Amino acid sequence: MTTSAISTAGLTKHYPGVQALTDLSLEVPAGSVYGFLGPNGAGKSTTLKLLAGLASPTSGTASVAGVPLEAGAAYRREVGYLAQDPRFYDWMTGRETLRFVASTSVDPSARHEAWIGSVLETVGLDKAAADRRTKTYSGGMRQRLGIAQALVTKPTVLLLDEPVSALDPLGRREVLDLMASLKGEITIFYSTHILDDVQRVADNVAILDGGRLVRAAPTSELIASFSNDRLRVVVGGADDATGVELARLPRVASVEPAERDGDLRTYLLRIAPEDALAVQRDVTRFAVEHDLTLAENGLVRLALEDVFLSLIDTKERAA
Repeated sequence: MTTSAISTAGLTKHYPGVQALTDLSLEVPAGSVYGFLGPNGAGKSTTLKLLAGLASPTSGTASVAGVPLEAGAAYRREVGYLAQDPRFYDWMTGRETLRFVASTSVDPSARHEAWIGSVLETVGLDKAAADRRTKTYSGGMRQRLGIAQALVTKPTVLLLDEPVSALDPLGRREVLDLMASLKGEITIFYSTHILDDVQRVADNVAILDGGRLVRAAPTSELIASFSNDRLRVVVGGADDATGVELARLPRVASVEPAERDGDLRTYLLRIAPEDALAVQRDVTRFAVEHDLTLAENGLVRLALEDVFLSLIDTKERAA
């Protein structure tokens, strides 16, 4: 593998009256799980079809493992693709499906029964499941088979379009665990709108909106780059005056109205991030002096969803 498993420069796809994707420049590290995010209509599926070699760009370039998109068949050998709604011949078994897909590979070893069996084992389809007709498969099993057919031709990169969007929570967990287990062995580039899943398994993320790249970065760095300016304080024994007194503490800009849960009250203190430790000490001292039970006193942890919504104008998306 090269350092970048996927590289795009100015990748663009315009249709008459529709600018589906404009000037996408992206570097996807080899061996990573890369989350590709964006609201509906952002251009995610268009990008994946371009990268899979199923559509031609209006302009710009792309390469996988150093092989340019213009190489045609040589390029397509480097990618395995799973569409958003995978379809199979329902009269075939899972194993027969993989044999059929493997027969299209130029690599003879992809057609070996031992390899097909190892791919089935990798995706968690045991012999009983592999030898059943695909029409009997659950949603999670179909997605596992979809990933298997993308893997069986021995690609460098897996391109997965919304691989868990139609699954129940158990099916989602199964597919996400599978993706996590493949990390480091193959590069996975996948689109999704389920942000919690991305934060769980993706090393890197790119956010697309209106066909244009908004931000691309390692997941943890992207979240850390956003200022966390709220301190969550949960206390027992508070009264109506507690919030007012907390707002008078040094370096506290404001206090949001308390939420009540039995004897506990939760306050969100707006502070400057660099003052967090000092304010936490003041809150602890305040609780002791006012005979309060301090259940929580820490910065609110930002999630990827918070960052996503900060970057994407929700009113514009709704319009």
